[in-house]
Formats: sequence, structure tokens, C-alpha cells
Amino acid sequence: MLKEKLLLKSSQALQNFRHSLAYIDALPQLTVLGLLIGAFTGLIIVAFRFLIDWPLGFILPGDSDNFEALSPLTRSVCIFAGTLSLGVILFLLDKNRRDVGVAHVLDRLHNFQGYMPRSNWLWQFCGALICMLSGQSVGREGPAVHMGAGAASQLAQWLRLPHNSMPTIIACGVAAAISACFDTPMAGVIFAMEVIVLEYTIVGFVPVILASVMGTVISRALLGETLHFDVQTASLGSLLELAYLIPLAIIISLCSASYIKLHILTFRFRSLPIFLRLQIAGALTAAVAWFVPQIMGLGYDTIDQAVAGQLAVSILLLIAFSKLLVTPIVVALGVPGGMIGPCLIIGACIGGSLATALHGFMPEANINIAFYVFIGMVAMMAATLNAPLAALVAVLELSYNPNIIFPAMLVIVFACVTTRHAFKLKSIFVEQLDHTNRALDFRQTDQALKKVGVRSLMSRSFVTCAQFCDYEEAKKIVAKNPKWIVVEALNNKYALPAADLAAYLEEAPVEILSLEQDIDLMEIPARRQNLAAVHERANLLEAIDTLKTKGTQILYVTRSGVPSLGDVIGILTSDNIENFYQPKYFSNR
Repeated sequence: MLKEKLLLKSSQALQNFRHSLAYIDALPQLTVLGLLIGAFTGLIIVAFRFLIDWPLGFILPGDSDNFEALSPLTRSVCIFAGTLSLGVILFLLDKNRRDVGVAHVLDRLHNFQGYMPRSNWLWQFCGALICMLSGQSVGREGPAVHMGAGAASQLAQWLRLPHNSMPTIIACGVAAAISACFDTPMAGVIFAMEVIVLEYTIVGFVPVILASVMGTVISRALLGETLHFDVQTASLGSLLELAYLIPLAIIISLCSASYIKLHILTFRFRSLPIFLRLQIAGALTAAVAWFVPQIMGLGYDTIDQAVAGQLAVSILLLIAFSKLLVTPIVVALGVPGGMIGPCLIIGACIGGSLATALHGFMPEANINIAFYVFIGMVAMMAATLNAPLAALVAVLELSYNPNIIFPAMLVIVFACVTTRHAFKLKSIFVEQLDHTNRALDFRQTDQALKKVGVRSLMSRSFVTCAQFCDYEEAKKIVAKNPKWIVVEALNNKYALPAADLAAYLEEAPVEILSLEQDIDLMEIPARRQNLAAVHERANLLEAIDTLKTKGTQILYVTRSGVPSLGDVIGILTSDNIENFYQPKYFSNR
């Protein structure tokens, strides 16, 4: 008995929690979820990193990114072993389960209420592991974003949370994943809001910050490692150097545009069989890596060497060009890796090559190579992702150097403006969605309606009743003073105002008053309307779409997909939504 009471109380508490999340200002509830999601995602990312670093630590000499130490033949064997493994798995995997990466997260969040198919993000975990272990020319950032979003979505599905809370929940998972992966908690928050959610909100920031902190705590507690580069003394030598930064920004924007265009153009070959595409990707990577092994793996050792000024201009340009050629092509061909890390490598090499060249021409100018390396990184990331603030904060956290902020802001502006307006390109992920017929809906009205759940506006002033009832039963119904009466008849549900039934009872015929005849609620004079169902997890945008599709003005909110009369938990009318939201916005839909 006690166990049943505890289960009942727990179920009721969870129902109340879900109901509170339907409101637009559910900050305390979302903060609790941020804590849980941050811990859950942090553990997943730590496992992901461990399964990469531990095997590579045994296989590669020196460190887990030193693919350059392997012979050309061994490197080729590693690459083809990876693409063969990926090809076999993807050949057996259903086509709908192959979609991975940041673009997939954006599509599912903005077009599918944040539902991340479990099979997709689990495949992302396994596929990214194979990529990293075989030295593919991709990053781990995109997979980490997908895994974080997938873990957060999975938790929300387990708890059956309302759809309006999904953007913040997904953002929590993404922020925690990035902070656990790179020890950049601030960048994780900004990236989640700027690139994934595509807006900044106070209610969204607080839980996302907590999730990011939890991801960092889990990562540091279990791995004890931080990713940063020793450039704390790097700075602008003089204001005259600002003149060099403008050409750097133009060059970076050209590289960014090429990176995006090459990726999009390669989508033309998506009609080829997946196994063949992956072997083409493997052949391209192996051919380039035979001569330029620095393109393999994450490439952070290359950034270290560029920062230290250990690479010549020709080597830096060769690495940048090779990475720029290989990564966008192989990812478009189906290799389940990320594209953010390679952006950093390309930007670092471009910035480092310019600084090294300037130092060679003007040794007296005291050019700081490490400074230009990081300026190139931040500019390339900002221009490619159309995420200037996320790029700026990421490089700040990786460098621990505030001296980079002022000049980086200047370069970011020129690089982003040039990429977006001169080359007419948006974020690489948005471009990918546009070219695969999965465009995002950026209408502000829709975005606002998605933030509110139907439970926050539904009326609970209703009673359910069978189609036929006698006079005494009808009086008891009216005595409860409900606003609506929900009637099930002919396999449909109808709503009639309780006031109409009360008016009928005042002038009821003798046979009704004498209980000789039952009242047929479908025949009495009343303003009956056909009801359509909407799930309790739905947001207001889904409710409006249901109203239009079903051609009605009233919805009933239900807990199940095929509800019975007893599953009705609320009534929602178009007037409720119109009164909540400004009529001028509502009428423009």
C-alpha cells in the first residue's frame, strides 16, 4: 500500500513538473534539467574521449594525435580500414539512420520538435570513434554536438517533457558536450545559443550555463585534462599591425567560402552508393596524407607547432590547402566526422603563414606568430559557422589571453561580412540544410509560439459526459459550474458550452422533467463544435497547425495518441491562443 502511494505521488509530481514546463518562464524547472543533462552528457563525452585517446596512446608514438610518425603505407592502411568499416556499417544501416552532425541537430530541433532518433546519435558515437581511431581528416566537435543533443533529447523523451522546452534542453546537451570535450564552458554556452538555438534568451541562458559547468566538472574530475595552447604572451605588436589584419580577414573569408562551396558541391555525388562514396573519401584522404600526414586526426599538434613557429610558410600553406580540400569533401561523401576542428587548423595555418612571411620580410617588426595563428583560427571559425561570438569566446578560453580580443573582433567583422555578403553564404550548416531541402523556419512568430506549451493555456473548467443523460444528471453537471461539456458521439468528440445546457434545462419539456425521456446532448439547442486532439506535449505552433488542419476552433488536450473520453485533460480554443498572443501576429499566420 505504501509503495503504491509513493508511486502515485511520484507520478503526480512528474505530471506537475511537466505542466510547469509548459510555461514560458519555467526557469527553476529548466535549471534542474540543465543539471541532470550536464551530468548525463558529460559522462557520455568522457567515455567518447577515453575510447579515442586510450587506444591511440598505445598505437601512436608520442601522443594520441601523432599520425605523422607512421609510415605512409601504415597511414593508408589505417585510413582504408576506417572507411571500409564505415562503409560496411552504413551499407547495413537504414538510410534514415545515417544522418548525423550539427546540420542534423538543427533540422531535428527546428523542424521536428527536438526529437533526435536514438539510432542516429548512437551511430554518430560509433562512427566518430572509427573516424578518430583511423585518422580521418575530420574533427570531433560536430559528433560531440550531436551526441550532446541526442543525450538531452533522449532524457526529455524518457520524461515525456513538453515540446516548448526542447530548445533549451537541446542547448543544455550541446553546451555540456562542448565543455566536456574541450574544457571551454563559456564557448559551449555561446555556441549552443548562437549556432543551435539561434537566439539568446534569459530563461535559456541560466540552465545552459549550469549544464556547461557540469560538463566541465565531469570532464576534469574523470580525465583531468584541459585543451589549451601556450600563447598567454601573444599580443599585437603595435597598432600599425592592424593593416595586416584586413588582408588576413579577406584571405580567411576566401578560404571559408571555398570550404563551404566545396562541401555543398560534393553533395551532388550523394546519389552514389554509400560504400562507394566512402571508398572515394578514403582514397582522397590516403592520397593527400601520403605527402601531408598533418591532415590526419584532430591536428592540434599542428597548431602547437604553428604557435611555436616551427613550420615554414610552404608547409603551413600546404597543410591549410590540403585540409581545405579533403575535409569538406569527405564529410559530404558520408564520413561521420566534424568540420569545426578542421576550420581551426586551416585558420591557424593561414594566420601562421602570414605572420611567418611578414617576419621574414620585416624581421625588425617583432611579429608575434602565435598571435596571428589564433587570429586566423577565430576568423575562420566565425566566418564558416557564422558564429562570431562563439568563435571569439572559444579562442579566448583556449588561449587564456585577453589581448587577442580587440584585434580578433576586427578580423571577425571583416571575415564574416565578406563571407556573408560578398560570397552570399550563410553558416555551413544552414547551407547544407538548404541544399538538402531541409530549410529552417526563421519566422519570429513561429519561434515565439514554439516557446509555449498547450498545457499553459488550456482550460480545466470542463466535464465529460455521455451523449445521453437524464434531467437529474444534467442538473448535477450544471451545478459543477463548468465552462465546457465534452461529449463523445459517433466516434467523435464535441464541445458545447455548459451555459447552453443550463438554458435548455430551464425550459425542458415535461417528458424530460419527469425523467420519462433522456436528454440527447447532440440534439438540444446548443453551440456544438467538433473537437480535434492535441497532445499535452505540443506547443502553440503545433496547436495552431492542428486547428487549421482539422478545420475547427477548439482542441482537447490529451495524454495519449489515441485517447478515450477519460484522457481529456484540458480544452484549448483559438481564442485562448489569440488572447495570449498579439492578434496582429496571430492574424498574419
